[in-house]
Amino acid sequence: MSERHLTAEQAAAFCLSLPEAREDYKWGGVRVFSVAGNKMFAVQDLAGAGLSFKVDDTLFLGYCDRPGVRAAPYLARAHWISVAPPYALGREELTELLRRSHQLVVRRLAKRLQVGLVIE
Repeated sequence: MSERHLTAEQAAAFCLSLPEAREDYKWGGVRVFSVAGNKMFAVQDLAGAGLSFKVDDTLFLGYCDRPGVRAAPYLARAHWISVAPPYALGREELTELLRRSHQLVVRRLAKRLQVGLVIE
C-alpha cells in the first residue's frame, strides 16, 4: 500500500481519533464507528469488503460514478458510499470524507449533544 492511500487499520484509527468516536462490532463481522452513543458515521467490514460512510446529499451521485466507489448496500438511501480496499480514494480525500461523515452525523444531534463534537 502506498503512502498516498490508507490501509483498513489506518482508516479505523482515523475514525477513532475523531471527537467522542467509539467502535462496536455488530452484525457478525462489521466494525461500526459511531458518535453520541449509537449514531453511526462509518462501518468497516472485517472480511475486507470495504469501508462505508455518509457523504453530503449533493455529492452522493458524483461519488457513485467514480471508479472504485459505489452506493453502500442498505445505506444508499441515506447517502452512504462504500469503497473496497485498496481504497480508490487518496489519503487526504478519504480522511476528509470520514471527518465530514462524522460532522454530518454530529450536526443532526440536538444542540446540547453537539458540544465538544463540532470540528471547526
